[in-house]
Amino acid sequence: MLHPLTYEPIVRAALAEDLGRAGDITTDSIVPVDAVATARVAARKDGRVAGLEVALSAFRMLDPAAELRVEHGDGADVAPGATIATVTARARALLTAERTALNLLGRLSGIATATRALVREVEGTRARIVCTRKTTPGLRVLEKHAVRLGGGFNHRFGLDDAVLVKDNHIAVAGGIRPAVERVRAAIGHMVKVEVEVDTLAQLEELLTLPVDVVLLDNMDPPTLRRAVAMVDGRMVTEASGNVTLSTVRAIAESGVDMISVGWLTHSAPNLDVGLDM
Repeated sequence: MLHPLTYEPIVRAALAEDLGRAGDITTDSIVPVDAVATARVAARKDGRVAGLEVALSAFRMLDPAAELRVEHGDGADVAPGATIATVTARARALLTAERTALNLLGRLSGIATATRALVREVEGTRARIVCTRKTTPGLRVLEKHAVRLGGGFNHRFGLDDAVLVKDNHIAVAGGIRPAVERVRAAIGHMVKVEVEVDTLAQLEELLTLPVDVVLLDNMDPPTLRRAVAMVDGRMVTEASGNVTLSTVRAIAESGVDMISVGWLTHSAPNLDVGLDM
């Protein structure tokens, strides 16, 4: 579960963005200050809930006395029409926070739902579905949390928690060996090192170096199988590139340990959710 200190600044900034300079001029013109109402947060489509506590915090920020009742919490699967939660609060708070809350809930639930679909496709294999740093600026911690709720796992959170030597690093360094040697000379003993390779020839060279994970980039399943056989358990294998619902099973059956999917956090469709007063 996310700590409120992690997500409250994000929700506060989203509300401030929506309120602008003059506040909710529509709601404030129509709704009496003392009016109280109950709203139902409902699923419009099948999916997995993620970010509910984040979304509901938007209502509580505008009305600290809001009463929240969760019917289907984070990680729950819901059918169309299901009540996810109910909120009783000042009517102005409900209407003003509605879009911020639904934006966050729909976005994060969409990521969890897409992750769930990929995870189901690779059941029975050793492969784990992992996300990447291709996240919405400012929302990374929330989007990566949504991936976990969908049954996936997280790749590194940022540039500082693991080393990933990519093709451009290799080009600048003048080769895989000098890139790895410089990294190993600079980092602490607790830091994992991953290196991206595009060919089996590069992989053969990499196997002579002190590396923890190999990123097998844009390789087809037969090539991935050969790569996994070459590695033979000496490092973690991660496949990346051209991963879809229709291709992920074949990729997983190659024997790789991880399958990284960028579109989970940059292109997953929102889950359709609504607020009914």
